Amino acid sequence: MAETTQFTIGARAYCSDGFCGEVSRVVVDPAARAVTHLVIEPKHRREPGRLVPLGLVTTTTGEIRLGCTIAEFDKLDLAEETETVEGVDYAGGYGSAGAVQGYGYASGMGVGMGLGHRSRTVTHDAVPLGETEISRGDHVHATDGEIGLVQGFVVDPGDHHVTHVLLQEGHLWGRKEVAIPISAVTGVDDGIRLSITKQQVEDLPRADIGHPNR
Repeated sequence: MAETTQFTIGARAYCSDGFCGEVSRVVVDPAARAVTHLVIEPKHRREPGRLVPLGLVTTTTGEIRLGCTIAEFDKLDLAEETETVEGVDYAGGYGSAGAVQGYGYASGMGVGMGLGHRSRTVTHDAVPLGETEISRGDHVHATDGEIGLVQGFVVDPGDHHVTHVLLQEGHLWGRKEVAIPISAVTGVDDGIRLSITKQQVEDLPRADIGHPNR
């Protein structure tokens, strides 16, 4: 069997000069069926995750090793985008001194009764156009219902094409982890969708999935 690379969601990641975070999401190109980026969330730092191109990953033996320093990691594209959204709202409510809070009013409107404008900050995940992300806990759906949760992916290190989806199947008292061939995957929207039944998934052999954080 050809050598493959495993990306497990939750794996610890290290730059050349130290620990930089954990893999929180995996970004895939559905058309090419290839992994393009890892989202690595810095731990113990109040900073958003970074989009790490797969070309920066040097080894994945239980842990993710990156070919960059922490300073270079911090300059990678953010995995989240924040924008201000303008809205219109019926305003009301006063502060303790009688001032209207957080709204601007159109002229001629009664204070506290007219239409007012307010803005809010919205944060959403940022992925390259045409690609999608898979997170820990995303569901895997067989043809006859949900079968388990995504654990990660196995890819060909040469072209980054996905060969298997790593699945945690079953309940806590009887769960097992299996590798589902990519040929059985029909889509990655709203979780992973399969062309096989629950029984066919259950018949797959256990997979050797590393758990570096356990």
